[in-house]
Amino acid sequence: MQKDVIDDRYARLYELPHQLALRGHNIRGICLGYHRCDTGHFKHLQNNTSLLEWHGFDIGVLIIPGLLKYFAKTFSLIKNCKPDILLGSSDCLHAVITAFFAKLFSIPYYLDLYDNYESFGLAKLPGLLPLYRIAIKNAVGISCVSEPLADYIRHRYRHDNVIILESTIGGNDFFPQEKDICRQQLNLPAHGKLVGLAGSLDKNRGVDLLYTSFLQLADTDSSLHLVLAGPTDDNCPIPNHPRVHYLGLLPHQQINTFYNALDLAMICLRDSDFGRYAFPQKTYEILACKTPVLAPRLGALAQTLKHYPQCLYEPDNAHDMQRKMAVLLEKPCVVDALIPTWADQAARLVAWMQI
Repeated sequence: MQKDVIDDRYARLYELPHQLALRGHNIRGICLGYHRCDTGHFKHLQNNTSLLEWHGFDIGVLIIPGLLKYFAKTFSLIKNCKPDILLGSSDCLHAVITAFFAKLFSIPYYLDLYDNYESFGLAKLPGLLPLYRIAIKNAVGISCVSEPLADYIRHRYRHDNVIILESTIGGNDFFPQEKDICRQQLNLPAHGKLVGLAGSLDKNRGVDLLYTSFLQLADTDSSLHLVLAGPTDDNCPIPNHPRVHYLGLLPHQQINTFYNALDLAMICLRDSDFGRYAFPQKTYEILACKTPVLAPRLGALAQTLKHYPQCLYEPDNAHDMQRKMAVLLEKPCVVDALIPTWADQAARLVAWMQI
């Protein structure tokens, strides 16, 4: 998401610990940055009943010295604070590290999977995937971002203590706003049909399908515009078209404005080991804005939007995407769904972990 857990205080890896602290727990987060980041000790919440503090480490250019320092400091932190539970997330490596320290200190541990970590590039490191699978099998419990991922963990690893916690919103950060005002704030066309995507503009996510669909529809509809925000992919450049608007990397606070400026919000995923198990956080962000959405008929998205077939296109099928885009722009459909908050998800996590 191009966000830093400690600096940006954003998304699942920040929100779940934050909500646990708000419920009266003492939470110490240990983060290892793979890219240049601020390091040190950061207190985000402290009162008579609860604590949320973070310890940030940078892996550094040479990697090995950075890892050794990280392991030494983490050993010292765990030894001194004597946690009741370890909760690991982020990727295969962090799952393995969590399992290692849990065994070293005889502490029960849980793992949180916000995606199918086996599909991440890091999983290709020699020897890491077998260790990750051992970490999954030995965890007390696994929380998963989607029902398909939870089913996969249950069947692939014969794990019977699995809970589903979709990535969601805070409860007051996404809401409907006046479309005209939002377009003005983002310097977008006041008139016309705006289709948009915020997030990773990556070919592996299927954004090329959106580019193809837009270009073909734009040839016959002069009112159609494409609005994009997020990190780009050099292997799949944004089309050079007068009605394509690239807004760069928007601050999280502006994403609500982005979705409310649109006539149709897109979610792009391919039918892959990543896409089949994903539940993009943007799903609930879009639905909370009451903006029409078009998503692939895939995994958790197919389940969430099962009562709205017009809002689902066949994965990797540009023709079906184009057809559904045209229909939704002509006859907008607002999805009515019950959206949990991060506080709700934390309450479920606490009840499940019995803490």
